[in-house]
Amino acid sequence: MSVLFVIPLLFTTHCLWAQPATTLSIDQIMQGEYYTGFSPEEVRWTSDGERILFSWNPDLGNSRKTYVVDVNKQPVSPVVAKTEEIWQEFSGGHYNRDRSKMAYIKFGDLFIKDLHNNQDVQISQTVEEESSPVFSADGRQLMFRRGDNLFALALETAALRQLTNISREAEGSTESSSPSPAKSWLHDDQMQLFEVLRLRQAREDSLTKAREALRPARPKSFRYRHQRLDYIVGSPDMQFFAWRLSSSNSGANRTRVAEYVNSSGYADLLNTRPKVGTQEESYQLYLYAADKDTIFQLDLKGLPGIYDKPSFLATYHAGDSSWQQQYEQPKPVIFHGPFWNNDGSRAALVIRSLDNKDRWIVSLDTSNFQLTVIDHQHDEAWIGGPGIEGWLNTAGTIGWLPDGRHLYFQSEKSGYSHLYLADLDSGSIRQLTSGRWEVLDVSLSLSGDIFYLTANAEGPHEQHFYHLPVQGGLLTRITQGIGAHQVILSPDQTKLAIRYSNSNTPWELFVQDNKPGSSARKLTSSQTTAFSTYAWRKPAIVNFTARDGASVPARIYRPKRPQQGGPAVIFVHGAGYLQNVHHWWSTYYREYMFHNLLADKGYTVLDIDYRASAGYGRDWRTAIYRHMGGKDLSDHIDGAQFLVDKYGVDPERIGIYGGSYGGFITLMALFTEPNTFACGAALRAVTDWAHYNHPYTANILNTPVQDSLAYHRSSPIYHAEGLQKPLLILHGMVDINVHYQDVVRLAQRLIELGKDQWEMAVYPVEDHGFIESSSWADEYKRIFRLFEQHLGRR
Repeated sequence: MSVLFVIPLLFTTHCLWAQPATTLSIDQIMQGEYYTGFSPEEVRWTSDGERILFSWNPDLGNSRKTYVVDVNKQPVSPVVAKTEEIWQEFSGGHYNRDRSKMAYIKFGDLFIKDLHNNQDVQISQTVEEESSPVFSADGRQLMFRRGDNLFALALETAALRQLTNISREAEGSTESSSPSPAKSWLHDDQMQLFEVLRLRQAREDSLTKAREALRPARPKSFRYRHQRLDYIVGSPDMQFFAWRLSSSNSGANRTRVAEYVNSSGYADLLNTRPKVGTQEESYQLYLYAADKDTIFQLDLKGLPGIYDKPSFLATYHAGDSSWQQQYEQPKPVIFHGPFWNNDGSRAALVIRSLDNKDRWIVSLDTSNFQLTVIDHQHDEAWIGGPGIEGWLNTAGTIGWLPDGRHLYFQSEKSGYSHLYLADLDSGSIRQLTSGRWEVLDVSLSLSGDIFYLTANAEGPHEQHFYHLPVQGGLLTRITQGIGAHQVILSPDQTKLAIRYSNSNTPWELFVQDNKPGSSARKLTSSQTTAFSTYAWRKPAIVNFTARDGASVPARIYRPKRPQQGGPAVIFVHGAGYLQNVHHWWSTYYREYMFHNLLADKGYTVLDIDYRASAGYGRDWRTAIYRHMGGKDLSDHIDGAQFLVDKYGVDPERIGIYGGSYGGFITLMALFTEPNTFACGAALRAVTDWAHYNHPYTANILNTPVQDSLAYHRSSPIYHAEGLQKPLLILHGMVDINVHYQDVVRLAQRLIELGKDQWEMAVYPVEDHGFIESSSWADEYKRIFRLFEQHLGRR
C-alpha cells in the first residue's frame, strides 16, 4: 500500500483552454465551469416584475457577479446589476393583503415599499437587527422580530408595542427562593403580635394595588436559560404567539478535523459535527394567549402512536416476556408552526417524532389549545419524500386556501408524494394528485384557485411546471422542453423565470408567460466555445431487471464503435437519496464529461439510480432501511451482469467508482462481492456509519446503541477482509462531512488484515466537495490510470 499526499496548485488555469477542442483531456474537463461556462444561479424577480436578477460569470472572471435583465426589452442584454438592485431583498419580502405594500429587511433594518409608486420608506435604523416582517390581517400594523421578541408597529401613528416578553437569564443568576420555614414562622408570629405591623402592611398593599391599576398592561414574562430560541411567530390578528425552544446534549463530543495547509502556518483544529446517536435534541413549544395573558404547553398524550416503540426494537428482545411495545411516556417530538390562516381564526401544526417514524398534522383550537389530528403518517422506516423531507427540521408543504377552512399538504400515504386537501369543517381529506409519480414543489396562486406544481408526472426522468385547480381536476402542463424546469414566479405570477437544462446542455435562463401554450424565450448563453465544440452524448436511459424483479433505471454511455468483450465502468452517484438518471444537466457534470472521455477510450459506462435514489416513490426510497449495502449494492451487481448480457462487456473487465455514498458502495462492492469488479475507486467514502452524522444516518440505521446489527452489516470496515482486487482510496483531509478519520481508520484495518492491493491519495486543502481544479484533475487522472491498468486492452 502507498499513501500519497496531493497538494493542489492554488490558482486557476482556465486560460489554458481558450482554444476549442474535439477531444477531451482530464485537465480540461476538471476545470468545471471555467470549461463548461457558468450557468445562471440565484434567480429572483424585482418587485415590479419587469426585471430578473441572477448570479452569473459569463466572462470567466475570478468570481460571480449579480446581473439583471429587463424581460421586456429586445434584444435581451443582461448587464451587471446596480448596488440598489442587489440589496433590495425582494425574495424575502412580505406583502399586505391587497399587495399594495411590501415589507422587507435591508442591513437589519425595516423597509416598506409602496408598490403603486415604487417608493421605499425606511421604518427603522437600529443597532439591534429586525427580522421577519409580517403585515397584520387588517394591514394596519407591521409585526416583526427584534432580539427574542415580537413587536407591532402601527403604520398610521408609528406607535410601537411589544407583543411578547421573552428573555434569556444571565448565566449564574438564581431564582428567588421562598423563605425558610423558620423565617416564615417568625414573620407570621410578628404579624399576629403587633397591630402596627398589620396596619403598615395593609397600607402598603393598598398603595401597591393602586399603582398596579395604573400600570399599562405588559405581556406575561417568560425566561429561559440553557436552551436556544429557534423561532417565534404570531397570528395575523396578533392575539396568539408561539415560540420553540431547543436544547442539545452539551456533553456530546464533536469530531475535530485538522487543517494542515493554511495561511497561518499552524495546524488548526476545526470543531465539526458529533457522530450519530451522540447528540439528542429536545424541543418545547410554548403558546401565549394575549387576551388571557397566559402561556401554555401542548398536551401530546392523545396523538395516535405517540407511545409506540419502533418495531425493530422487538428483534433485540425476542423471548423477553417483560418486553413492552409502548413507552411509558410520550416519545420526544419536534414542532413546526403554528401555521395560521389569513385572518388568524385557525392554526395548524406539524409535529414529528424525533425517531422520524411519525408525523402528525394537527389543528389547534386557540380557545383551549386542544389538538385535533388532521393527518397521521407513520413509516416503520422513516418519514420523507418530496414536500415532506427526511430532515426533522423541515415542516414540508403546508398551507391554507383563502377560505380559511381548507388546509393542503403532501403525504406519501399512497406510496408516492402527492398533494392532499383537508376540509377542517367536515374532517374530510381528498387526494388531489395520484399516480406513480411525485409532486416536487407546491405554491398557491394569488387568486387562490390554482396550485402551481413542479412534478415528474411525465415520468421520473423529466420535471415540469403545472397548473392544478385547488379542488382537484385536470393537471395542465405549462413548460415544454424535455429536461428539467426550475421555475421562479414573478411577483404578480404572470411570468415564469425558468432555469432549464437537458441531458447534455447546462442550465440557462428563460422567461415565459404563465399560461398554457406559451413558449419560453432564452435570456442567457453561458457555454464556452471549447465546451460547445465537443459532440456531447445524450446517454440513453435503460432499465434492467434486478434479482428481486424490480426494474432498475440507468443511463448508459457507449463508445462510437463498441467492441465485443470491451471494458466497462459503473459509476455510483452520491447522497443515497439523489437522482442521476434523468434528462437534465447532472449535478455530477464533471463525471458526465469524464464518462464521455471514457466512452471515447472504448469504455461502456453505466450510471444507475439504485435503490434509495430519489424520484421513484416511498418503497424505492426506503429499500435500504437497516441495510445499506443491501439492495443498493445488489442493484450494481445486477447492473454488471446486465452489461455482460446486453452489451457483451467482458465480465473480467468491469470497474466501479463513486464519491461519498458512491464511495461507500464501491468499498462494499470490493469487500463483499470480490468476483464482480476488477478494481474500484472510492472517493470521500463513508467507511463506518457509526462515525457519520445523526440526521441522515439515524433515519436509515436507527442508532448504534439501539440497532448495532444494522451498523455492522452496513459498514465497510467490518467487511474489509474480503478485499481481493485493486482499490484506490481518495479523500480530502479537511472534509467536515465524511471525516478524513474515516479512511484513516480503514487504512489501519487494511494494514492489520495484511492487505496490500490498495493505495490512498489524500488532498490537504480539500473539503468534501473539491474546489481546486488541480485537485479534481489529479484525482481523476489516478482513477483513469487505475482503469487503464486493470481494465484496459489485453
